[in-house]
Amino acid sequence: MNIRIGNGYDIHRLVNDRPLIIGGVNIPYAQGLLGHSDADVLTHTIMDAMLGALALGDIGHYFPPTDPQWAGADSIKLLQAVDRLIKAQGWQINNIDSVIIAEAPKLKPHIKSMCDRLAQALDLEISQVSVKATTNEGLDSMGQKASIAAHAVVLLVRI
Repeated sequence: MNIRIGNGYDIHRLVNDRPLIIGGVNIPYAQGLLGHSDADVLTHTIMDAMLGALALGDIGHYFPPTDPQWAGADSIKLLQAVDRLIKAQGWQINNIDSVIIAEAPKLKPHIKSMCDRLAQALDLEISQVSVKATTNEGLDSMGQKASIAAHAVVLLVRI
């Protein structure tokens, strides 16, 4: 088989006194995402999709939240480590399709920057990276502005 597909999901609680980093982009907002690393929900989702495509586990296996070396880690650097891992296995990303679920802040002004940052980090063409944003229409923790989640699908091709 020359293609593999992976699915990723992540959710983080919004809290005070944290920067809001999504897709490697620092977004001006009164709250940020809670997590052991920088809590970049989109980048974590993409990493899980990459790993899942090759049945390599999840990011918690490689960057456990119990390990102090990952405290405050830049998720883009972790993403690049996962990319090296999949390339060492003989695979590369063909494309990424993702969606962020957030009631606030409005993410549309930041989508292009996220796509640019992710494409640059993974040495991809911008046309290979899709990031969309939606709301949960006031429902559940995302709709109540208490959390942000993301879903991603990644297609890998054999090098």
